[in-house]
Amino acid sequence: MSGFNDIFEQCSWDETSRSIYSKTAADVERALSARRRTLEDFKALISPAAAPYLEQMAQISQQLTLKRFGRVVQMYVPLYLSNECNNICTYCGFSYDNKVKRKTLSPMEIMQEVAVIKEMGFDHVLLVTGEANQSVHTDYFKKVLELIGPHFSHISMEVQPLDLTDYEELRPYGLNTVLVYQETYHEEDYKKHHPKGKKSNFQYRLETPDRLGQAGIHKIGLGVLIGLEDWRTDSFYTAMHLDYLEKTYWQSKYSISFPRLRPFSGGLEPKVVMNDRELVQLICAYRLFNEEVELSISTRESNLFRDNIIKLGITAMSAGSKTNPGGYAVEPQSLEQFEISDERSALEIAEMISKQGYEAVWKDWDNALREELK
Repeated sequence: MSGFNDIFEQCSWDETSRSIYSKTAADVERALSARRRTLEDFKALISPAAAPYLEQMAQISQQLTLKRFGRVVQMYVPLYLSNECNNICTYCGFSYDNKVKRKTLSPMEIMQEVAVIKEMGFDHVLLVTGEANQSVHTDYFKKVLELIGPHFSHISMEVQPLDLTDYEELRPYGLNTVLVYQETYHEEDYKKHHPKGKKSNFQYRLETPDRLGQAGIHKIGLGVLIGLEDWRTDSFYTAMHLDYLEKTYWQSKYSISFPRLRPFSGGLEPKVVMNDRELVQLICAYRLFNEEVELSISTRESNLFRDNIIKLGITAMSAGSKTNPGGYAVEPQSLEQFEISDERSALEIAEMISKQGYEAVWKDWDNALREELK
C-alpha cells in the first residue's frame, strides 16, 4: 500500500526551503484573506515575510480556535514508564551512550505514580518510554493499559514506533492516542542525529502515522523537535504530512506539538534557535491552515510564554510534569529526558487558565462518551 513516503520522495528539502524564504508580503496578504488556505498559503504564513503580520495572524487564530474549540484547554500529564533506551540520539537524555542509571517501572510502582497523578486531578495521561524492546514492548504496554485503564478517561502513548499488528492489539486495551514525532524530515541530518539503534531507520518512523491510521487509532499526534534543523522547512513537511493523513484516514483526529530543544544530561546545542515570536507565528499559522487540528504546548516552555499563548490557538497543555520514571512518587531523582521550564503545579496552571476566562478541562468527555456508546 502506498503512503506518505510516496509524497515525501517527490519533495526536495532545499527547494522547499527556498520556496518558503522567497515568499513576499503579497503572498502573506493573499493567505490571510483566503477562505480556504492551502499548503502554499502555509508556506507564506511561516515565512519571514509574515513576521510583520503577527498581530493579524494572532487575531484570526484566536477567532478560529474559539469557534471550533470554545474557551477550553484540555489538561494532560506525562507518566514516564522507563528511561531504558537502545538508541543513540544526539539530543536526548535517555540516549544509550549516556552512562546513567536506567529504570523501568513495575506494576506496583506504576500504581504509586497513578495515585499521585490522580490526586493532582488528571484524567488524561500520556505514557512515555525510551526504545528498549527487551523490556518495554507490546506485552508490557498491554499490562500497563490494563492496569491504569480504570483510572483514566484518556490514555495517550509516546513510545517507540510499532508494527501495525501491535497497534491493532493495543487499541482494545484502551489506547486512544499515539504521538510520534519525526524529529526532523531532513533525511540526511536525521541519520546524523540517530546514528545507532532502531530509531536510525528514517523510513520506518516516517511510515508510523500511516500504520496508526490503518489501525484505526482515534488520535494521531505529529511534530518535530524544533532546533534540530530549519524550523520553517521542518514545519512545512509536518503540515504536508498532516494534510495527507487527514485526507487518507479521515476517521482519526490529529494534534500537533511544538517541542523546542531543551537542556538535558549530556546536552546538544540547538542548530537553529527559534525565538518566542517565531513560535507564536508557527502556532497561529497552523491554526489558520487547519481549524480542526489540536495544538498542544508542554512544560518545556516558560511560565510567561504559556500564559500568553492560551488565547492564540492552543487547545491542550501539560502541567506539573516530571520527565523521569518514578518522578512523581517512586524515584524523583532518576534520569530526566529533558529539563522542564514551567514548574508550576497543575492547580496553579488551572488557576492561570481560569483568570484568562478559559476553562481547564480534566476529563475527555468526547472519549468517555465514545466508550459508553460502544
